[in-house]
Amino acid sequence: MLTTTLCAALSAGGLGIAVMTAYRRRFLAAARIAAVSLVPVGLALAGLVTLGRKIGTATAHWAADLVFKPTVWMGFGVLAVAALLYGVTRLISARVPEGGGAAGRGPAAVRGGPEAPAIAADRPAASGRRSRGADGGLSEFADVEEILKRRGI
Repeated sequence: MLTTTLCAALSAGGLGIAVMTAYRRRFLAAARIAAVSLVPVGLALAGLVTLGRKIGTATAHWAADLVFKPTVWMGFGVLAVAALLYGVTRLISARVPEGGGAAGRGPAAVRGGPEAPAIAADRPAASGRRSRGADGGLSEFADVEEILKRRGI
């Protein structure tokens, strides 16, 4: 009740200043002052002033609990562990090749089937093989051909 009265008084004062500004023929400035002066009464009528008070009170209680309750610190510790665990799993998943099968060889290795050429092409070339620059990028096809010959295809 007191909050609504205070907001109404602020709006009335602002509207009075807007009327005096309009009297001096500064209508644009007067309209702006009137718009700003209607904000407190609008906030009070919409209930946002009491909402702000409740949020402020809740924040103050939480801050007091933060200082005086060890369970709040434990909560922050749990959140830190969760964030760390999530970050570590993201880093590890970035290093594991696509497919994630047994020994990093892809799902075909788990089933016992032939290895996929795309996975073989992602592996670094073994020593003794030709480099890509020497044959114009055809070494990928040579790798695939070699795998197919090994599998009897």
